[in-house]
Amino acid sequence: MAYKDITPPAGERIEIQNGKLNVPENPIIPFIRGDGTGPDIWAASERVFNAAVEKAYGGKRKIAWFEVFAGEEAFKKFNNWLPDDTVEAFKEYLVGIKGPLTTPVGGGIRSLNVALRQMLDLYVCLRPVQYFTGVPSPVKAPEKVEMVIFRENTEDIYAGIEYAAGTPEAQKMLDFIATEFPKDFGKIRFGTKEKIADYMKLASPDHNAENMPVLVGLGIKPVSAVGTIRLMKAAIDYALINKRKSVTIVHKGNIMKFTEGAFRDWSYSAAERIFGDKVYTWAKWEKTKKDKGEEAANAEQKAALGNGAILIKDAIADIALQQVLTRPEDFDVIATLNLNGDYLSDALAAQVGGIGIAPGGNINYVTGHAIFEATHGTAPKYAGKDMVNPGSVILSGEMMLRHLGWNEAADLIIKGLNGAIASKRVTYDFARLMEGGTQIKCSEFGENMIAHM
Repeated sequence: MAYKDITPPAGERIEIQNGKLNVPENPIIPFIRGDGTGPDIWAASERVFNAAVEKAYGGKRKIAWFEVFAGEEAFKKFNNWLPDDTVEAFKEYLVGIKGPLTTPVGGGIRSLNVALRQMLDLYVCLRPVQYFTGVPSPVKAPEKVEMVIFRENTEDIYAGIEYAAGTPEAQKMLDFIATEFPKDFGKIRFGTKEKIADYMKLASPDHNAENMPVLVGLGIKPVSAVGTIRLMKAAIDYALINKRKSVTIVHKGNIMKFTEGAFRDWSYSAAERIFGDKVYTWAKWEKTKKDKGEEAANAEQKAALGNGAILIKDAIADIALQQVLTRPEDFDVIATLNLNGDYLSDALAAQVGGIGIAPGGNINYVTGHAIFEATHGTAPKYAGKDMVNPGSVILSGEMMLRHLGWNEAADLIIKGLNGAIASKRVTYDFARLMEGGTQIKCSEFGENMIAHM
């Protein structure tokens, strides 16, 4: 691949063959430092990654880091928030990692993160949530939180099909609905001047609503069978490989019956069709109960689980948000849509110490493309102060190494993080809440991790 403004380092490409990554000893891995605190975090993280790989493999393996650009730094250098070179690098080298990015205010790209996910069709947002002993937590038993979220990454309202209120596009949509689906148009509360005027007469008789414009923002929520099936397959594959006990489909299908409800139904159908007796679904339990009674359904489920099948169940999203707090041990792997996954992953991160140490990966298991990333923002007021927690990027790198099959290096990162936290020499976010904690710099925390490998 010919690049315009960047030059790849010496190294080899990761390739995918028959659905499996072929990782050389010196893979080229594109990375984005990130905006705001990103450079501080990346500096600490890269040292940790290199130390773990060196210690695990004695110099036989080494990552060839390839810096690419997006966000503010890219705009300063190239007058482009997301240069073609960056997208092409992630396409060519398959696996990469990035720090937090600033999204431009105003027009243009809605979100740099979402743009990269959609351009590379990174349909799984993988968010493992686990507790590290000693991390300050707002809940009594954070150690019970041990979940992996598979969040659909390309559909739902994050597809970005929205029309701003008062624009010609929004009016075209309103006119189309009024003409083609008049019953549904009646559900748009203030879609006409007449409805606005009628309401204002009741709410504010002194207000003149005659010249008040129709202002209704509209969005479309696409949820497809193919998008659902490939997410569910990835979640169950993960559960089987890692010997997990259950996959919970989290949805709001009781209200959004033909999007979130379809997601639930397609998920159950895919699980049964693709995995057969390796799984047992609540949908099958319901069918057996209807045909033979509840006792027979319970016996069938017990037998299936006794033979090692993974339980596939579901939960309404609002109830799930309560239960991950009150009964976290009931959840193992979660498969859910984009918006629900956003809420759930951040809520769970808060239970185990905050988003500052929450890792994430965006993956296409078919093409092999993956970008691992910090899940927090840029925190510009701390930029250049060498003080923020690098844990989110470091743990995302740990996920990346595991994705490459370099488990020994990934294990050393976990060992180093546990040791650093146990030493109570931590960054300010932990030190201020940790009894006997000593505040150290971002860079020093990275060195502390390396010392505990």
